[in-house]
Amino acid sequence: MEKIYYSISEVAAMFSINQSNLRFWEKEFKQLKPRRNEKGTRFYSKDDIQLIKQIIFLINDQKLTLDGVKKKLSDKKDVVVKQQEIKERLTAIRDEIKEMIALIDNNK
Repeated sequence: MEKIYYSISEVAAMFSINQSNLRFWEKEFKQLKPRRNEKGTRFYSKDDIQLIKQIIFLINDQKLTLDGVKKKLSDKKDVVVKQQEIKERLTAIRDEIKEMIALIDNNK
């Protein structure tokens, strides 16, 4: 069974980033609004996680500043989603090719 909500520590571990980054991004990106319980504990939904994935993609792969990321997410969110999907597919294809090359090399 798949989880509906993830803690801040789980999300930080998913992306190998600091929890403080996630807290900072909440302040910077109005779209990122994890749920909170009475104690203030954050719970991230799949939509929140997808948004974090997009932010990381834009910062790391597209080399955008935070202002650039904000602009892209507000103006061209569909384009970002498509670019991210293409990158993920190409990475998966590259990994498969590497596995095939390793198999070929092992059979020589």
